[in-house]
Amino acid sequence: MRSLRHAILPLAAATVLALIGTATTAEAAPAPAQTSTQTERAAGDPTTAGSGATSAGRIARLSSGDPVDSAQDIAALEHYWTPERMAKAVSLDRTPAPSGAATTKAGPTGKPGMIPSAPARTDQAAPRINESAAVGKVFFTNPSNGGTYACSASALNSGSKQMVVTAGHCVHGGSGGTWMTNWVYVPRYRSGARPFGTFAAKQMRTFNAWINSSDLRRDVAMVTTWPLNGNKIVNVTGGHGMSWNFSRTQPVTILGYPGNFDSGEIQWACTGTTRAASDNGIELQCNFGGGSSGGPWLREFNDSNGLGSVNGVMSTVTSTGWNEAAYFDDAVKAMYDAQGNVT
Repeated sequence: MRSLRHAILPLAAATVLALIGTATTAEAAPAPAQTSTQTERAAGDPTTAGSGATSAGRIARLSSGDPVDSAQDIAALEHYWTPERMAKAVSLDRTPAPSGAATTKAGPTGKPGMIPSAPARTDQAAPRINESAAVGKVFFTNPSNGGTYACSASALNSGSKQMVVTAGHCVHGGSGGTWMTNWVYVPRYRSGARPFGTFAAKQMRTFNAWINSSDLRRDVAMVTTWPLNGNKIVNVTGGHGMSWNFSRTQPVTILGYPGNFDSGEIQWACTGTTRAASDNGIELQCNFGGGSSGGPWLREFNDSNGLGSVNGVMSTVTSTGWNEAAYFDDAVKAMYDAQGNVT
């Protein structure tokens, strides 16, 4: 990927550099080299999977509790999320699993599968830069405390052409929590700019294991968005493909909006080869902080069109800068099958 080399920041197993712009970032101390990694600022009904994991869907709602089901509701959300409110949204973070959590590093148990990516059908008015139009920032309200928060997400090719994929904790608070409200997706968000508009959530889905137990192995969610002015998200920005049951050692490109780089206002990228982490997890040392949650871990990323194949989504970061993702397996494919045709 093209880069501005002057912004290189040494990290353990990672090199951080800015692709677009000249904003200053915080230095991190170097450490012994690990796997080569490169981090950059980027230009309804439950379903059962082979693993026994189930997922549950929920109609998207406003903070009032009313469903988002009209043009007036969609317009209200767009007006609610002003640039000032988006800038103040807290970059949502997750604490990694405690040391007593499962650490089995078994390989995939099912047959590898792939869903192809889809290019945009509409012309993109903005000039081509290294930021992926199929990756964006998510904003929402947590009814548990009334706070506004931000995560990352990406458009995912599906039958509906309306779906995005993110982390489970970006749609539901987990054990003892509830579903998030006022949920919107802003593709290729950049410092308050919305080059493709604001897409309101229509229906959300995540795993019951996340809802009931905050199980980080199932920290995945898929969200159907409303069309914007008659245009579906994948047709506007393009949509990534999806991979499942591949080896957990994969070259990937991770995209998202980490709050510890540019205050989460700019899209960043990290490239490297993953390794197996905790049970059903993969990891890479990118030092992406809160706000990057839900960002895609992409196999076969093509910088010319900004598309790849989602192999996992950002879940946590450790104190030593290792990021982890719940790996995509048969259970995630079952969630995709349940949500992918919802319109």
